Amino acid sequence: MNTSLKVALKYGIIVTVCLIAYFLLLKLFNFHENPWLRIMNGVIMSLGIYYAIKYYKLSSDQEFSYINGMKTGLLTGFIATVIFTVFMAVYMFHLDVPFTEKLLGDWFGDYEVSANILLLIVFIEGLTSTIVLSMAFMQLLKKSRNIPQKA
Repeated sequence: MNTSLKVALKYGIIVTVCLIAYFLLLKLFNFHENPWLRIMNGVIMSLGIYYAIKYYKLSSDQEFSYINGMKTGLLTGFIATVIFTVFMAVYMFHLDVPFTEKLLGDWFGDYEVSANILLLIVFIEGLTSTIVLSMAFMQLLKKSRNIPQKA
């Protein structure tokens, strides 16, 4: 039987690989500076969290509870967010410093902020989407305790 942590680790790494591949694909075609294309990050994260919760529910049918499903979703998103933020830190500070300077110049031109604000944005964006998506998907996947009504 799969535990919540095993499922979350598996799907969190899958989500991270997909996020990194998508970012590098955008970089390949020089679209990585367009902030509107980051919407696809949310789609990737939502698919990963949904399938993580669904797989956990299918593999532990009798023991599935709202708390365990929510925990699986939150752990999946947290793992993916932390690893992707570390990747972005390495990328922005060591591999493509002009990319960071361009983003800081475009988005924060009038403010004196460091590149750490970009990492904070990536991290908070990942965590908030994780919380919202986990709660939304648990509404779909939770066991209903409603009494069936006869028509």
